[in-house]
Amino acid sequence: MSTPTDPKVLLATLYDDNHRWLRAWLYRQLKCPQDAADLTQDTFIRLLDARQLTQLDEPRAFLSTVARRLLFSFWRRKRLEQTYLDSLAQWPDCFTPSEEDLALVREALESIDRLLHGLPARVRKTFVLSRLEGLSQPVIAAQLGVSLATVERDLRRAFLHCLAASAEFT
Repeated sequence: MSTPTDPKVLLATLYDDNHRWLRAWLYRQLKCPQDAADLTQDTFIRLLDARQLTQLDEPRAFLSTVARRLLFSFWRRKRLEQTYLDSLAQWPDCFTPSEEDLALVREALESIDRLLHGLPARVRKTFVLSRLEGLSQPVIAAQLGVSLATVERDLRRAFLHCLAASAEFT
């Protein structure tokens, strides 16, 4: 029996053969059936544009790699959201943002996170301290225990990274 070459047929076969396995694998990672189901679907949606479907020798290894990347993004997004909620909990009780405001902030945080993804942790931290917390470069240098030149270099690197990333979005 020959393997189909039509990408839609390949994806349908891959889905039929591996959907249940992938959902179970993700459930073991997340311990939440809804999140596992969502990430399973997201994994297969990512494959809609995959060119290497015709060359898969180990489909489960390929699927778990794609799913693992989505899982890391999911966890990073959850950490960001929890950090925001923790910060929000410290505001006075009279400040209660609407659900729409919360959604906008989450979206903005995710955009910033995507924009800074791929930068080393210290460079990201330097950028956040400068642009979001408004700290001066000497204060950042003292807080991070690095030289002023390192802060300047890290900020330059972050700005160039953001510039390149924003050019990709447009």
